[in-house]
Amino acid sequence: MQIHHRGYVSGDPRVKEAAGYGINRAAEIPDEMDVLIVGTGPAASVVTAQLSRFPSINVRAIEMRPGRLEVGQADGIQARSVETFQAFGFANEVIEEAYRNVEMCFWTPDPENPANIKRHSRAADDATGMSEFPHIYVNQSRILDYFLRDAERAPGKVTPDYGVEYLGCEIDSGAEYPVTAHIKYVAGERAGEERTVKAKYLVGGDGARSQVRRSLGHKLHGDAALHAWGVMDVMVNTDFPDIQVKCSIQSHEAGNILLIPREGGYLVRFYVDLGELTAEDAGAIRNTPVEEIVATANRIIHPYTMDVKNVAWFSVYEVAHRITDGFDDVEEHERGTRCARAFIMGDACHTHSAKAGQGMNVSIQDGFNLGWKLAAVLEGRAPDALLDTYAEERKVIAQNLIDFDKEWSTLMAKSVDDWEDPDELEKYYTKTQEFPAGFMTQYTESAITTGLEHQDLAPGFPVGKRFKSAEVIRRSDNRWRHLGHFHEADGRWRVYAFADAAAPALEGTAMADFAAWWEKDSASPRNRYTPPGVDQDSVFDTKAIYQQDYTEVELHDVPKIFQPLKVPYGLHDINQVFAAGHGRDIFREREVSRSGAIVVVRPDQYVAGIFPLDAREEISEFFAGNMLPVGTGKNN
Repeated sequence: MQIHHRGYVSGDPRVKEAAGYGINRAAEIPDEMDVLIVGTGPAASVVTAQLSRFPSINVRAIEMRPGRLEVGQADGIQARSVETFQAFGFANEVIEEAYRNVEMCFWTPDPENPANIKRHSRAADDATGMSEFPHIYVNQSRILDYFLRDAERAPGKVTPDYGVEYLGCEIDSGAEYPVTAHIKYVAGERAGEERTVKAKYLVGGDGARSQVRRSLGHKLHGDAALHAWGVMDVMVNTDFPDIQVKCSIQSHEAGNILLIPREGGYLVRFYVDLGELTAEDAGAIRNTPVEEIVATANRIIHPYTMDVKNVAWFSVYEVAHRITDGFDDVEEHERGTRCARAFIMGDACHTHSAKAGQGMNVSIQDGFNLGWKLAAVLEGRAPDALLDTYAEERKVIAQNLIDFDKEWSTLMAKSVDDWEDPDELEKYYTKTQEFPAGFMTQYTESAITTGLEHQDLAPGFPVGKRFKSAEVIRRSDNRWRHLGHFHEADGRWRVYAFADAAAPALEGTAMADFAAWWEKDSASPRNRYTPPGVDQDSVFDTKAIYQQDYTEVELHDVPKIFQPLKVPYGLHDINQVFAAGHGRDIFREREVSRSGAIVVVRPDQYVAGIFPLDAREEISEFFAGNMLPVGTGKNN
């Protein structure tokens, strides 16, 4: 965390000074606003936190509940989500609080006595080093708390308006405030009162029964698997030896269990197989009492037993896989003729089983994908068309999720007698770990993602996939740091300049030539899109990474554009220069060409493109396709 460059900070540096709409934030929902967010689920909370960092944007978030979520159904946090938490500044706090998953145990019927279960095998959670962050479990309500705390700490000071229901809307694309939304107070002194408010954009993160989705005329399409599961968060005394380890438990005749330990050391979640359904009894299964779920669980784990001392929460659900027919308000035949004004995210777009731990995680990425794009458009830094990429990108991801979850949930419910290979479930779990961990997402070529023309310059940073961090030595203080951990959720593009093999120099090298163009040429993206009078890196966070050992890199040999000036004092930020050292070499680990490369990363941490150090026109053309020059945007 870098502080004091705008003046001495004596308080908590994570609590930012109010600015813009955050100053004396109105308690009353205004009649007009830039963005109306419906819901405070994972996706909506991410957008709220993201937009609160841009205090020039007037944002309100409404929630029908009278207060914060107290019992959240989701609990699995994949490593990709933890990487996102790092961008919002609370990854370490969540990790400290959460249960950290290190392996999964597979229990199957004992071959010598099939009435009993026996531990069959173990699988490491991340044996290949997909991420430096762990796979964890913590209550969904706590994740929402962190994001909403971030929104309240940010300059915009956005806090949800609880007890307010969204009823519907009309959209007039030609109006200054195209969205006319109808809301109703459902709690407090104003309960029953209805209002009409106007917004430039509407964001629906209001769950599987989304009223925003309905008001846009979209529906969830798909099918139910006609298989029921009971899920319960319980505190137990038991002789089952792996009660604090993630387990797949398959009995011979009683069904299956997915066991998920929870944070705190006492709470455990059981997904208990309640068997196949018919169309006639699908609804009735929801009335299964928790005592019956507990009895079924005891039959499955025989010869072990568990004595349930407390039930924190339970539910019964039928596995269903559905995806919406639209992620925004633009019909397919209208695409390209007008820009979206309303969006839906998270469970409003896709529903599936809970056992792959994907619901909250994919929703978080929905929100991260949309949030920075809204900010860029509303601040006049990008054209309206940027918002079309939200539906284009996330609908594909949602369909991939549905396809994966169908296969995974089918395998989880499969009878042991139907397995040809007793190791098949473990093999599938190990083979597909990258998908549920969140790392199979790869955005295809678009206005914000290039093709693969220069992928060979940095194979370890696949274009369209999330930027996989690696350790470097920061030259200012000679500490090893993860390069990706400096990527904050601040809407900036990241430009990582990996130097050629020549020693650091102010001129005469490919790196120095790139620096001179980036800093001084009026046609360079840095100069076209960075407003005057702000930090030199306020739009493009540009970092220099040298191949040499840090002991061979002196800051006076590094071009000043890699030590950007900060307002108001004109301080040089010397913390943006990195090198190899202590056995850490990012060039080797991520296969970056020794001739150098420019790696451009989107504000949501996905690699946008790889370029040679001398690719002036290509880099300029790329940003010309997704940004607006200073002075041409709506807010300039």
